[in-house]
Amino acid sequence: MLSVERLQVSYGKVQALWDVTLDVPDGEIVALVGANGAGKTTLLKTISGLLRRQSGAITYDGNHIEGASPPEIVKQGVVHVPEGRKLFPEMTVLDNLLMGAYTIPRSERPRRLEGVYEVFPILKERRNQIAGTLSGGEQQMLAIGRGLMAKPKLLMLDEPSLGLAPIFVEEVFRVITEINRSGVTVLLVEQNTQHALSLAHRGYVMELGRISLSGSGSELLADGNVRKAYLGL
Repeated sequence: MLSVERLQVSYGKVQALWDVTLDVPDGEIVALVGANGAGKTTLLKTISGLLRRQSGAITYDGNHIEGASPPEIVKQGVVHVPEGRKLFPEMTVLDNLLMGAYTIPRSERPRRLEGVYEVFPILKERRNQIAGTLSGGEQQMLAIGRGLMAKPKLLMLDEPSLGLAPIFVEEVFRVITEINRSGVTVLLVEQNTQHALSLAHRGYVMELGRISLSGSGSELLADGNVRKAYLGL
């Protein structure tokens, strides 16, 4: 579904990604793990059109998207839920959700809303509440729900469990699995390596802007270097 080939990205004179190559097959959960500053967020921003590459190719469903604008990429079905949620805190839950639906026809929006409410019933209960007054876990649900409103075929999630209480962490990963089972492919960036690789079909380890390891989720969990560096084992 998504293929990244020899991608190089810089911030000015500082190079952030070096010849990054990875594949996200249709229907899978692919985890991208690594330490802070490894380049994971930079990769997602480049895929979604927020950053421009120096060189390399990004293809989605066989079409090159490395030169497309973010709205064009969203319309093709690639949706990015950013780190830190990036909600509109003074708007209601409902209005935040509708902001995620700007690329789909108005006639489809009520059905998309009901689908999101099925995944996150709490959002239906809180639909008229100001988003900034939600708990951290509820705000993360809203951020994911807003992404789902755009009707993604590929959902890219950047650190969805960051800063959440353990009970919400478990809920977020349960929801990711449910979303994938509904037919949405997932590219998951996550520092919670144990959780991410446990549910992923395959994974990649990024270090200093490069892919250093790849394999199935179970293979990476069993890898001695991964266990030592990221699991403390």
